[in-house]
Amino acid sequence: MQGPRPVVLSGPSGAGKSTLLKKLLKDYENVFGFSVSHTTRQPRPGEVNGKDYHFVTREEMQKEIDAGEFIEHAEFSGNMYGTSKGAVQAVQAQNQICVLDIDIQGVKNLKQTELKPIYISVQPPSIEILEKRLRDRKTETEESLQKRLTAARVDLELSKEPGLFDLVIINDDLEKAYSELKEVLLE
Repeated sequence: MQGPRPVVLSGPSGAGKSTLLKKLLKDYENVFGFSVSHTTRQPRPGEVNGKDYHFVTREEMQKEIDAGEFIEHAEFSGNMYGTSKGAVQAVQAQNQICVLDIDIQGVKNLKQTELKPIYISVQPPSIEILEKRLRDRKTETEESLQKRLTAARVDLELSKEPGLFDLVIINDDLEKAYSELKEVLLE
């Protein structure tokens, strides 16, 4: 993989990765490009295929994984998620810094690859605040919300592993978190 060093944003659902990423891509659209992940889950209202995710069937995704077309992949809540080599190369072909949004499982998988990104963990100030954010979205059933909270607890615990992340941002204030993100990336 040629081109500038990629950036990995990781953290539990509801920590604010997408919000920070949208601000970054808006403010620096010619510098950063988003690697669009693949998923087998159904699109949420307003999500666009090819922009938010590549929405594919389990069979399509498994075939590409078996063919070695994925840098990393994981299963969460019965759905597959992953980053294809093509998605990263598409951003690098635009001569942009590729930003990947990957869960903790994916981070651990990426550590075993040739990709040498900057690893950034975006975390909520607390599980209680995270739960409120997820409830306020109104996109989850109670069951899926509890699964996300359980996954978040695991994610936050695993993220304490020394050397796993180059930077941990506690997102309790969006502007402050964004400022920390920009500071490390603009170096």
